[in-house]
Parts: sequence; structure tokens; C-alpha cells
Amino acid sequence: MPLRVAVQMDPLESINIAGDSSFALMLAAQARGHEVWHYDVTTLAYESDGTPAGRITAHAAPVTVQRVAGDHFKAGERRRIDLAQDIDVVLMRQDPPFHLGYISSALLLDRLKGTTLVVNDPREVVNAPEKMFVLDYARFMPPTLVARKLEDIREFQKKHGSVVVKPLHGNGGKAIFRIDADGTNLSALSEVFNQTWPEPHMVQPFLPEVAEGDKRIVLINGEFAGAINRFPGEGEFRSNLAQGGYAEATTLSEREEEICAAMGPELKRRGLVFVGIDVIGGKYLTEINVTSPTGIIAIDKFNGTDTPARIWDAIERRHAAM
Repeated sequence: MPLRVAVQMDPLESINIAGDSSFALMLAAQARGHEVWHYDVTTLAYESDGTPAGRITAHAAPVTVQRVAGDHFKAGERRRIDLAQDIDVVLMRQDPPFHLGYISSALLLDRLKGTTLVVNDPREVVNAPEKMFVLDYARFMPPTLVARKLEDIREFQKKHGSVVVKPLHGNGGKAIFRIDADGTNLSALSEVFNQTWPEPHMVQPFLPEVAEGDKRIVLINGEFAGAINRFPGEGEFRSNLAQGGYAEATTLSEREEEICAAMGPELKRRGLVFVGIDVIGGKYLTEINVTSPTGIIAIDKFNGTDTPARIWDAIERRHAAM
């Protein structure tokens, strides 16, 4: 049955269609005969109507998409639509960072529960920020400190030598810094982080195993769907593709299979349909990405798979079960 799909994401003009996972999902939806709409999260609105759900609306445009660089979409007239009455499925795909604006929009979309399916489940997205949810699986992680006070960070750094410091709610490899074993610049970096972010920061030992790859593993409804192994570009220690890294085909290690098996049932229970986890060196879990996971185009390129179709299979089953 054709579905009416609204995609909450950044402007279509600005995306790189060669690697954008949201664009791939829109193409796959369109290929199935689903009606696709696009709206910017800043147009999301709630109006009380005497019920707890209220009326959730957005200013959206019907779109058609095609994989043609420079001419990848056509949009109809933008109008205000009711996400409960006019839409069957909302894809929450705007880019992080995960901040109060992101949280507020997710909590508004949560009021659609029972009428419109939102993927990933917005309440669970709020409950599972990338670098906090992963702490539930600390047995698979490297030693980790979440702290703001310099003395705590310095003590951890002295214990572990070279460390990596990153924003707790950062994304795409941005603002990740390596501090060498002598601790030079740790206090200055701590000052910058404290002035920039109100939340604590995440600190972990620098893992030389990153030279063996930082694997992005995609799970759909809690089941393994594919993976790529990402490597740092020249002069970098960050392996994110957005930071100049490159990818290769890969399979899962025994440890990675154990990680997927451990979290799969919980991801499915929470309604986290499309999730990307990051594992360094085949053994160290570092993040569970639930806000707007990426990587499916590269995975399909190497493996000859169709991950967007598999995601839509899962979405359609969930919608039918509502």
C-alpha cells in the first residue's frame, strides 16, 4: 500500500547525493510508489486542540527525486500539512548536533504516536544520544570518562597516556582532539571546551587500533545489515568520511558479532529502526548513532546490497502493525 512520507531534513539543495543516506531513502520510497514530502524542522509547529496530542503541522512541499547531480529534485508548492492527518510516516533525518532544538522537535513528533509512524522513534532518540546510550554497553567500550572538571580529565589522561577529547553531543568527527601522553595543551583545550559546551565532555585513550579501521556497522530493526571499514586520511587520526577518511569493504569480527547480538533486541524494542554503530579495531565500541545515521550508500557500493529497501521493508512492517 502506498504511504504518504514526510522527510524532516536539511535543505535538499545542499545535500551531496553521492553519499547522502536520506536522499537514498527518499529514492527508495519513491520507487515503491510512496508519496514523498520534504520539510525543514524549523517549520514544525504544535497547536492545542483540547487533546494531549494537539495538532502537529509543518510547511512541506511534495518532491520527486532523481540521481542526477545538479538536478536531483523537483519540489511542488509548499503548504502547511497536518502530520497526523496527511502523513503516514515521518523520517526524522535532520543532521545533528543533538541539542535543545533537536530534543524539542523530537518531543513534538512523539505526540504523533498512534497516528503517524516516526522513524526513528523520537522519544527513544531523546533517550539515546549517541555517546550516552553507548554507556549501557560499557563492557565493549575502551576506558571512558565523561567529565567537565580539568582535574578529573588530567587524572584520567595521566592514567592512560595519549587521549582523545570530544564533545559529548558532537557529530561527523567535528571537534575531536588528540592530546599526547605529555598532556601538553590539555588545560587550554579544556578551557575551550568548557566555554563552548555546557555539557561534560567525553575522554578516551587514543586507540592505535584505529589504523586497523573504524567500522560503521548498520543495524535495521536490531539486525545486522552491512558494514564498511573507514580509515583516516593522510595527516588525520579521524576516520570519518566527512573528515577525509576513506572506506573499504569488510566483514564482522567475532567481537563485533557479539556486540550486535547484545544490543539488537534493545534497539528493536525501542523502535530504533535504522542505527549505525562504530567499532574501532574490530573490538572497541565507541558510538551508537540513532539521530541521523549514514553510511548505507558506501555499504551498498561495496556489498552489492540494497540497504534503503531493507529499511523500507522494516518501516512498512512497523506501519502495518500500528
